[in-house]
Amino acid sequence: MFSVSVADLYPLINQGLWPLFRILALFSTAPFFSEAGISKKVKVGLAVLITALVAPLLPDAGVRIFSLQGLMVAVQQLLIGVLMGLTVQFIFVAVKHAGEIIGMQMGLSFATFYDPSSGGNMPVVARLLNLLVMLLFLTFNGHLWMLNILVKSFTLLPIGDTSLNEEGFFFFVKSAGIIFSNGILLGLPVITLLLCINLTLGLLNRLTPQLSIFVIGFPLTLTVGMGALALIMYTLAPFFENMMASIFEQLAQLLMALGGVN
Repeated sequence: MFSVSVADLYPLINQGLWPLFRILALFSTAPFFSEAGISKKVKVGLAVLITALVAPLLPDAGVRIFSLQGLMVAVQQLLIGVLMGLTVQFIFVAVKHAGEIIGMQMGLSFATFYDPSSGGNMPVVARLLNLLVMLLFLTFNGHLWMLNILVKSFTLLPIGDTSLNEEGFFFFVKSAGIIFSNGILLGLPVITLLLCINLTLGLLNRLTPQLSIFVIGFPLTLTVGMGALALIMYTLAPFFENMMASIFEQLAQLLMALGGVN
């Protein structure tokens, strides 16, 4: 009679448990995979499937599960996965930041929409841009590139008891600057146009006080803002593609910085 003992399964569990921690941490923070619309069972099942494909290719870490060293390695793998997922999230936060600024300039800051991914309210313009860039992310195979870098991360940062380089955490903080630089750059055409309109309305209010600027100001800024938002849709795809290329390059640099590779 064929029987399998726990001692026989221990090497397989030990080899697949550590990469599973990193993959689950990535799925809990990375765009698309962390969406609330995807059930937790699907996320865990996909993580187990990827682990089953990747783990046999990795060398034995030589770490005991029930030990202090095992606890430290588990925390390390979770931290690596979270840093990778949050790094890719920067480009989506940048687009949301641009949408919030555009909506505020258009006078739509009061129009909010429930965002299931964050569990809070988001301006409707930011929500619209977020949905568009999420579709672009899938169209450009961003999720596949992210999984490719995830697999390569086990080579750049092998599983073991070696500590992470502190330069990697500084690099992660510096990478967050893409939120403000690219967010402002994306919304700058609409912001500049609406600023010029507000300045014009201010001059008209000084020249003709009898003209009620509050009556024509909101419809005018809303109409011009919607027209300008429609025009920047032509440049959204190439702009987001460049952001994706930049953030994946920064993600590779982050992994090398965490591993102490210059």
